[in-house]
Amino acid sequence: MAGDHSTSHILQSLLVNAIIAAAKGVAALMTGSGSMLAETLHSIADCGNQLLLLLGVRKSRAAPTASHPLGYGRALYFWSFMVALLLFTGGGLFSIYESIHKLRHPELVGDMRLALTILGLSLVLEGWATYKNVVELNRRRKGRPFLRFLSESKDSDLVVVFGENAAAVLGLVIAIIAIGLAAWTGDGTWDAMGSLLIGVVLIGVAVFLAVEVKSLIIGEAADPEIEAAVRATVAEDTQITGLLRLITVQQGPGEVVVAMKVSFLPTLTVVEVSRAVNQFEDRLRARNPEVRWCFIEPDVRRI
Repeated sequence: MAGDHSTSHILQSLLVNAIIAAAKGVAALMTGSGSMLAETLHSIADCGNQLLLLLGVRKSRAAPTASHPLGYGRALYFWSFMVALLLFTGGGLFSIYESIHKLRHPELVGDMRLALTILGLSLVLEGWATYKNVVELNRRRKGRPFLRFLSESKDSDLVVVFGENAAAVLGLVIAIIAIGLAAWTGDGTWDAMGSLLIGVVLIGVAVFLAVEVKSLIIGEAADPEIEAAVRATVAEDTQITGLLRLITVQQGPGEVVVAMKVSFLPTLTVVEVSRAVNQFEDRLRARNPEVRWCFIEPDVRRI
């Protein structure tokens, strides 16, 4: 469930990718490998992505204003979408372009031992970062199937970082195989094919992330647990006779809007209904602190 919003997973991935990008860049310059260059650009793009996510987290924490009365929570979703675009263009498309260039103009394969060594070390670091992401995802998904949680999670930054790291691990495996085959056979075509496959992986991950984040930008319903909490709170309230309409909207990480129509006991006065509404809101927020805004309309009919 959204709400436990720490930036430690972003900072952790930023540090790992900065170290890896520098090491890959040296190896790419020394070997002339297309796969190595694709991996270098991938890591550089990931560093930029994590900086954008940190910016998004900062923007999303801004207080509500007159022009944005519900706050800036969705700012993180916007910057997460920018990350998906950067991953698509800065990583995926350029890797494919580099592979086409290498296929049209094959180059002799040099000594790839340095590249393979750096890729191996990078795989260990990226694997560790991805493992930490999986641990955090498992902690938050609370029994839901893993892929379903990725699709339904409101923590776009956590999903984006996991997508980047998972793509990085797969890309490194591809690069190691491609460079290894190129070194073994002396045929640079394998290296170019590795760059092509890395580009395809990055584009696939970018498209998945863009689709998921777009839904949050448009406005998704909150997690089912929020609706269940509202209904449970209604059921416990002896002054409410029925829940006529319920809408929940995820306004940002850990920020939910609840709008509802309810029917009250017909014997209550206006003042008593107002007090009942305030008491209901207090109980709901105590049960689910993520409910930042709650709008309740007393009514006697369903719409």
